[in-house]
Amino acid sequence: MKKNALIIGCSGITGSALSAELIQQGWAVTGLSRGRSPLPEGVTGLTADLTSANEVSTALSSQQPDAVFFTVWSRQSNEKENIRVNGGIVRHVIDALGDRLAGRHVALVTGLKHYLGPFEAYGAAETVITPFREEQPRQPVDNFYYAQEDEIFAGAERYGYHWSVHRPHTVIGAAQGNAMNMGQTLAVYASLCREHGWPFVFPGSREQWQGVSDVTDAGILARQLVWSTAAKKAENEAFNIVNGEHFRWNWLWPRLAEYFGIEAGEFTGDQETLEARMSACNAPELWEALAKKYALHTDEVEKLASWWHTDADLGRPFEAFTDMTKSRLAGFDDYVSTEQSFYKLFDQLIDKNVIPNFKKVSG
Repeated sequence: MKKNALIIGCSGITGSALSAELIQQGWAVTGLSRGRSPLPEGVTGLTADLTSANEVSTALSSQQPDAVFFTVWSRQSNEKENIRVNGGIVRHVIDALGDRLAGRHVALVTGLKHYLGPFEAYGAAETVITPFREEQPRQPVDNFYYAQEDEIFAGAERYGYHWSVHRPHTVIGAAQGNAMNMGQTLAVYASLCREHGWPFVFPGSREQWQGVSDVTDAGILARQLVWSTAAKKAENEAFNIVNGEHFRWNWLWPRLAEYFGIEAGEFTGDQETLEARMSACNAPELWEALAKKYALHTDEVEKLASWWHTDADLGRPFEAFTDMTKSRLAGFDDYVSTEQSFYKLFDQLIDKNVIPNFKKVSG
């Protein structure tokens, strides 16, 4: 018999990749969401306001999942509201399923803000110690990731399931309308540079340009999530998940520029943020014209690019990279080339007509 997966937030970068991986491995997949975005192919959809315990309970009344995956968050105006809303989403789902979760698996995706603190206190609470390791203590600041974890832990005590927590770095994958989508944002930025003859200037800090970093391919995150449902050593554990290699942006950036056939601009250390630069050039209007010229899937740049989040990632005043030893010792030893991860995403965006195929145009 097929195993049944329930994904909370299946239309985002992580949820889309996870849906594809589960289906490929023979699972039946149900997605619970607000219903605002198209579901991945092969997913059965359920709709509810995730902040409403009653709506979630009604939507899940007949569900019998073998595994539940939380890959969603709802951005609020401050961290206290993030805690209230996002902790509540986890609690509503767990309590709605209740004793049906006994002996099952619940997986939560958070991220490196576990070690850095939330955006409004990014890396400010304590000294940032790299590489990040799972045994490092929580930062003494409000953080909705901690609230979500605590709901997972409390639910396990009540209902007898086992759990895992997964902490990716920046996730590289395709999804529209996602609030944290650096790879797609850079593809949009590079496309505008190509179209208007701008240099492809790195918009981040000197520390990020020169320092060590890593990222997480959406596919490797999906594979770790599925692995966690059956691996005994994954039960009731938290794991970092990145591609398995480290890089420096001053090495990768010219390679991304080469993919688009553009010049990597000189890094001066005093860079304008993407949000400021795109505002100054009226990026929505420029993208609308570009989309019309190349008959692209959407002419609304705000559905594709998250300038603020990419600025937050690339503007950090410190190195940020991750240790994968715990995951490997537990038996998950997957590996992805970061350079190829970006190229794969760019190819997907071209195939889906999200960005222009400049190579075809030039040819």
